[in-house]
Amino acid sequence: MTLGADPRVVSVWSAAQRLNQENRPCHLVWDPLTGDIAQLLPIVRAGCALGTRESLDYAPDRLPYHQPRVNCEGRLCVQIAILGSPREPFTSYQMIGLGEIMAWLDSWQVPRRWPAGQPAPFRQATRPRSRALWAHGGHFGASQVPECESIGPGGIDIDQIVSADIVPSELREPVLARRSVAAAVGVGLRTVAAPSLSAATV
Repeated sequence: MTLGADPRVVSVWSAAQRLNQENRPCHLVWDPLTGDIAQLLPIVRAGCALGTRESLDYAPDRLPYHQPRVNCEGRLCVQIAILGSPREPFTSYQMIGLGEIMAWLDSWQVPRRWPAGQPAPFRQATRPRSRALWAHGGHFGASQVPECESIGPGGIDIDQIVSADIVPSELREPVLARRSVAAAVGVGLRTVAAPSLSAATV
């Protein structure tokens, strides 16, 4: 999913803090321009970002009263938020750190496939969100997830993602302390921790 944020203006730290403050943490926040990666949750805990708005703008009145059940479906439901916009596909960026993220997902046996195919480009009609395809497992854009109204990540090049070079993963469980942010956050080779998060569903 994209956060509707310009990676040249917003850092992964501030994005992670905002998502945590609003009780909608995902697993990772990634800046494809710098390679910075913030880990808000261990992969085995539930994320809460699916079904919420695709923006970092503060608007608590627009937050849902409950999280859709898709946040907790499947063996894993890994949620990765990207600093970017559906208008400008993030696959046109350098995508620094993608190999590390893919290696981490590979280590958890997340299949390198896109069952729902290419996500729809920005402002084009979204394709039906198929529960049958969702059940296959693999990679999905937020615009392809059942029970979500997201339009991102836009017309990204899925072939660039699934063919990313494999590098040793540095994303560890659990995260260690070195810097204070209002969430449990791990960052690529750097790690961060803060007060524990409340229970979530994935």
